[in-house]
Amino acid sequence: MPELPEVEALAAYLRERAVGHTVERFEVSSFSALKTYDPAPSAVAGLPVTDAGRHGKFLDVSLGDELHFVVHLARAGWLHYRDSFKSPNPLKPGSGPIALRVRLDDGSGFDLTEAGTQKSLAAYLVRDPAEVPGVARLGPDALAVSRDEFAERIRSRKGQIKGVLTDQEVLAGIGNAYSDEILHVAKLSPFALTSKLTDDQITTLYEAMREVETDAVTRSVGQKAAELKGEKRAGMRVHARTGLPCPVCGDTVREVSFADKSLQYCATCQTGGKPLADRRLSKLIR
Repeated sequence: MPELPEVEALAAYLRERAVGHTVERFEVSSFSALKTYDPAPSAVAGLPVTDAGRHGKFLDVSLGDELHFVVHLARAGWLHYRDSFKSPNPLKPGSGPIALRVRLDDGSGFDLTEAGTQKSLAAYLVRDPAEVPGVARLGPDALAVSRDEFAERIRSRKGQIKGVLTDQEVLAGIGNAYSDEILHVAKLSPFALTSKLTDDQITTLYEAMREVETDAVTRSVGQKAAELKGEKRAGMRVHARTGLPCPVCGDTVREVSFADKSLQYCATCQTGGKPLADRRLSKLIR
């Protein structure tokens, strides 16, 4: 799933490539992906792209003075920028993985695609980003929050730190991948309880979050959309590296699997050398 750094990079790329151009046509192939009906997609034609930004993991493309095209790419969604399109014909409903297409006046534009059968990509045409339910519920941005506010937000939710870090109502922008990285840098178990974290651990966690997210943004911004996934994978220390050596201590990176996702960690760096139990089978080791 694209997280804060990748969405920031996509916004930066659109600011560089699309801002200043006018929308020629807004095409919808997957009607389930577009969650709004007013304003209609036809209202976008002729509007200039004036800005691009993000709210947590939501991409926000400003159109003219009043409209926003807000997108949550979910787990399998992506943005593909095209310098040109093979066909001038509008998309047909159910055009493969393409959910929506935005054509610009210079012949370029971008597709929003989603792989797989579990369709979760969500797009909204709104007058105010706060009209998007997911945006309205967001906590403060992970890269904008102060240390004290971070401590307050983390301690406001009782639970395992992995789940609290990825709760978008607590902090906006952190997902499964970068939470693994942050916890590895902070040397904390993903199952550590927020209620038991010391002030020093909170400070270390905050600094790790700043380090990991800032480094990822620095590496990502300036990359083309097609290169971002590879850049993300290349920068990971433990996430998606099960069975490989930890780059810090050399221990084997381990995994805990859940129904629809998994986490990765280093036992030596994060849990005092103790492997974490699978929460589906036995009591968690903290």
